[in-house]
Amino acid sequence: MRLAKGAQLLRGARPLLGTFLRPRAAPAPVPARSLALVYERHGEPARVLQLKDLERGELGHSGVYVKMLAAPVNPADINMIQGTYALLPDLPAVGGNEGVGQVVEIGSHVTSLKPGDWVIPTDAAFGTWRTDAVFNEDTLVKLPRDIPLLCAANLSVNPCTAYRMLIDFETLGPGDSIIQNGANSSVGQAVIQIAAALGIKTINVIRNRPNLQELVHRLKSLGADHVITEEMLRKPEMQDIFKKVPKPRLALNCVGGKSTTDMLRHIQQKGTMVTYGGMAKQPVTVPVSAFIFKDVKLRGFWMTQWKKDQAQNKDRFSGMILNLCDLIHKGQLRAPACTEVPLKDYQIALEASMKPFTTSKQVLIM
Repeated sequence: MRLAKGAQLLRGARPLLGTFLRPRAAPAPVPARSLALVYERHGEPARVLQLKDLERGELGHSGVYVKMLAAPVNPADINMIQGTYALLPDLPAVGGNEGVGQVVEIGSHVTSLKPGDWVIPTDAAFGTWRTDAVFNEDTLVKLPRDIPLLCAANLSVNPCTAYRMLIDFETLGPGDSIIQNGANSSVGQAVIQIAAALGIKTINVIRNRPNLQELVHRLKSLGADHVITEEMLRKPEMQDIFKKVPKPRLALNCVGGKSTTDMLRHIQQKGTMVTYGGMAKQPVTVPVSAFIFKDVKLRGFWMTQWKKDQAQNKDRFSGMILNLCDLIHKGQLRAPACTEVPLKDYQIALEASMKPFTTSKQVLIM
């Protein structure tokens, strides 16, 4: 009776040997396809962009499979899609020049990155508005993972532009001053914060608007010393500012037109004005007297070109990124005000980013 019961138990039991010999389930393969915002012709983004299913490239020996985490919508992104930017990728193309992703898998020859690392692109026309993709190791730079996601997503274009313009054109030190228009732009906000960290005073020019005092308060909370409207540039009250700070040796222009001409009148003898944008779509007009009697220098800056010039010196770009991350760690550099939008709702982000007097950066979340 006992034997029969025991035999019944054995027949109903799961063989231990089978448990040990059963092969482990293979890891889930990385998806072979991804979603991306693609345009096949130039035009207004709302009309030409489509969310498409794309085949992911092969990993290969030097490839890095990256899951994108977040990517902002910048003016240059819009201009590139419209076909009006200086750099245009071959079509069809994926939108987005900036963003942060996380490494999922690496090729056998990849040495500078590992799964789990956060990375940003080193060049423009990268195609960051997508869920994931395989990129070459040389096109990525590693970030510390302890910085806020929105800081990381907005790091490789605007803060870098601000940093280079403050460092490369004039030798400035604590107590010196700079003047800039478009001060509420992403670059302008980065200029305010980086300059404050360096002890440099900022005179910040913005357009008049309904919520003017709210914007003035926000820029001063970032470290702006003086915030004025374009109309103020032409008033005698400007001299009151120069009783508190020296006249600037550096002017940063992203607007053009009359605002720029008025700003130029206030820079020091032999000062420099750097133009990095033209939002007013008007030429920069310079009085002859500024050249003859003040010997001013007019320069231009394009972050994309700077990166191309440093193509064989990747350490210089990496070093700049680490310097900016150090400011982030110290609480001296914050991301601009952002609105997070799921990738599938990209039309909402595009519409908001193209409105006048926009106060929030649209960031696509993958």
